[in-house]
Amino acid sequence: MAKAKYQFEDFLTTVSDGYKEFVTTVHKMLLQDNYRPQIKVTKSNGLQLAYYQPKIKVVAGVILIFLFCNDKLMIRIYGKNHKEYPDVLNSLPERIVNQIDKAGDCVKFINPQRCWNGCIGFDFHIREKRYQKCYVQCFQLDVDLESMPYLIELIKSENKERMAV
Repeated sequence: MAKAKYQFEDFLTTVSDGYKEFVTTVHKMLLQDNYRPQIKVTKSNGLQLAYYQPKIKVVAGVILIFLFCNDKLMIRIYGKNHKEYPDVLNSLPERIVNQIDKAGDCVKFINPQRCWNGCIGFDFHIREKRYQKCYVQCFQLDVDLESMPYLIELIKSENKERMAV
């Protein structure tokens, strides 16, 4: 049986009305920079929307993934250039910083032999506190009315650094 092909509009119909403008804004912003969207169904997250950086096919090229699970919209930003925008990180509200704090610690910093060879765990500071977080979980954040403008800034900052390379 062939896999179903989903379009952006299919994903958008699953998003609550309060988040549609945010999702559409991010979608347009990333399409403008030639990111390739991919929509698929996953067992753990339901319908998932991923954007792949031009000419990059590995996870490091994914700038974000929207996760729609249990009526909760989440975003995952692979912030490989996070050190280039400390002002944005320092401006994050405490609620978002708490989510980052709760993300899994990177085992690479504890025992490099226990992590996969390509691990680029994140080591950074937010308001003088040091974080050594897992590359995959670090910037997996809830989307809500308060976080939306900060998430847009994170995406813009990461995207700007990626396009500069």
